[in-house]
Amino acid sequence: MQYRILGNTGLKVSLLSMGCMRLPFIDGDGNNGVDVDAAIELIQYAANNGINYFDSAFSYHQKTSEAILGEALEKQRSNVLYVTKQPPWEMHDIPTIRRNLENTLKKLRTDYIDVYLLHRVMPANWEEIKERKILAEFEKFKQEGLIKHIGCSYHGDFVTFKNVVETYPWEVILAQHNMLDIKREVTLEGIKIANKHGIGMAIMEPLRGGGLAHAPAPVRDVYESHPNAEHAKRSPAEWAFRYLTNIPEISTIVSGMSNLEQLKSNIELFSRDDMLPNSLSDIEKCTITSAKVAYESIITIPCTVCNYCVPCPAGVQIPHIFGIYNDAHRFEYVNQARRSYMFVKNANADVSKCTRCGKCVVDCPQDINVVDQLRIAHQYLDGWAE
Repeated sequence: MQYRILGNTGLKVSLLSMGCMRLPFIDGDGNNGVDVDAAIELIQYAANNGINYFDSAFSYHQKTSEAILGEALEKQRSNVLYVTKQPPWEMHDIPTIRRNLENTLKKLRTDYIDVYLLHRVMPANWEEIKERKILAEFEKFKQEGLIKHIGCSYHGDFVTFKNVVETYPWEVILAQHNMLDIKREVTLEGIKIANKHGIGMAIMEPLRGGGLAHAPAPVRDVYESHPNAEHAKRSPAEWAFRYLTNIPEISTIVSGMSNLEQLKSNIELFSRDDMLPNSLSDIEKCTITSAKVAYESIITIPCTVCNYCVPCPAGVQIPHIFGIYNDAHRFEYVNQARRSYMFVKNANADVSKCTRCGKCVVDCPQDINVVDQLRIAHQYLDGWAE
């Protein structure tokens, strides 16, 4: 496993980190909750094979993710780093902020957290966060030894990100970046600015919610035409990971791996000697740029399945519908997608139930006009019957 130093914290972290937002489900779609035994097996395998940075949050998997992580790694606590988040929407008052932390410590079966993140800082709430003096409470926790390092997870544009970086002495920031989002979210420039401030940069959504692990025909053509025969055989996920690995300002890449096959493949990749910063050749960079152009030529909805838009007040299965729509384009197999949408309709959770209340638009960290995009998806997917 390749390792890097997490900003000025001095922590040596695995270049590949495990995100605990996409743990395996019992039935594959989450209706019956997390498959705890499978999740524990996955987390323990990661810890036993070089991954030492585990990212969770207070609200993941209906507030069960931290407890699963704590159960899985209780006996290996000294060898791993716990990174978790408390969201502003759960901070009803000052006493609640402390109670939430205490609950997290109990779930994780530990008496301290290595990196504690303020969850989902974004343009819409940054001024409120400062006014509420939430970070002053985090500083108290650090003084008491309950947390070791203070950070945040960020969703939003570069301008606000720059202000966030320059307003508070963060030690770690988790932000979205990948080979498609070069000009969206914090951007590469934002990552470099954070690095100049000594901030350890952890990257989320490296595969855009798993989308970059699948290459439609135009993208496959780009990869397979690479002049190096071995490089031409690389998987789409490897190309996406190598784009990020090449950036020296990135300390760790958080991937939400949900099965052993994914985990083993990624560990093998991140253990190679050439997974180093500034290691991509000019030809490889051109290949990634061309693949980006090919991806962008296919009309899809940039949903990462973060689930911030659910539950929908009307019961619409928003991320699931976007996933079906996107898969129809990525896999170039519309019949299966339309059949899947039929089952959504049968469950009374399709777009026809949308009341256009707009809550999903406000909650979406990807700035998707969810209501309009749902209409587009419905028009494309509707019509299958059997």
